[in-house]
Amino acid sequence: MDWIEELRILPAVLYAMALGGAIGFERELKDRPAGFRTHMLVAGTAALLLGLSRMVLEDSHYSGIGLQIDPLRLVEAVVAGVAFIGAGTIFASRRGEGVQGITTAASLLTVAAIGITVGFRYYLLALVITLLTLAVLTVLRVLERRAVRKAEPGGDGGR
Repeated sequence: MDWIEELRILPAVLYAMALGGAIGFERELKDRPAGFRTHMLVAGTAALLLGLSRMVLEDSHYSGIGLQIDPLRLVEAVVAGVAFIGAGTIFASRRGEGVQGITTAASLLTVAAIGITVGFRYYLLALVITLLTLAVLTVLRVLERRAVRKAEPGGDGGR
């Protein structure tokens, strides 16, 4: 395999990183423990691993080795790795405010899934999931805050 062949997965990795970066940028703006760079790296790594597995499978086919790769095992490995990273973003507040960082951990899992989706070459689906995730993180957050304010004593909910 020549170096040009090796670079053919680069556009997919860059696309996954851009999608992950969009979600990470939102997390960065909210000053969360995992932000822009972390989300980019998780999405890009997931796409890279899927792309590499496809390349190895194709190389083995052409060389006569005939490897078989189960893509679900690779997905499981990515999810396990992201779970480890996500656990690092979750912590219990010492001030008794409960557990924090769960949404960021979930967004890391989501960008890993987006990277996997790109790695499987479902580019439009990856874009749609990115947009839906951004809607959940922004629009639903505003609605959630309004609902909490109305439910609080003295809020608008007592009308």
